[in-house]
Amino acid sequence: MPKKQKRTVANNKKAFHDYFVEQRFEAGIVLTGTEIKSIRKGGVSIKESYAKITSKGELVVTGMHIALYEQGNRYNVDPLRVRTLLMHRKEINKLYGTVKTQQGLTLIPLSVYIDENGRCKVELGLCRGKKNYDKREAQAKRDAERKMDKAIKASRHR
Repeated sequence: MPKKQKRTVANNKKAFHDYFVEQRFEAGIVLTGTEIKSIRKGGVSIKESYAKITSKGELVVTGMHIALYEQGNRYNVDPLRVRTLLMHRKEINKLYGTVKTQQGLTLIPLSVYIDENGRCKVELGLCRGKKNYDKREAQAKRDAERKMDKAIKASRHR
């Protein structure tokens, strides 16, 4: 029987535009009610979300929008509620130390996906903010690559 692949449900393209991703981490997420059904349907947005470590030492994600499930009735919960992320204590402590000691680092959700076992996971990035000139430089590089690809494609069809 073929092995199941992970299925990406949501990507945070804005994070790659606004931040340099220095490290990536995988975390589980605590869901209640009908949230997993809504995620499987693709009703999740992580565009404006970020993660932080609370005073209790919990890793939480704020600003993640999971749409209400249509057939959920009373089992639906607030779409923008703060959700707990699941990581090993050592990893959370390491992240906490890194974020606190180095100025300008932020934890940003990069993608939400369903893994091979059917569990919902969040890919977190330890990110450093880009300056405006960095964003312009990245845009110019993408434009140059697009022009080269277009020229190569045009030369092949002649």
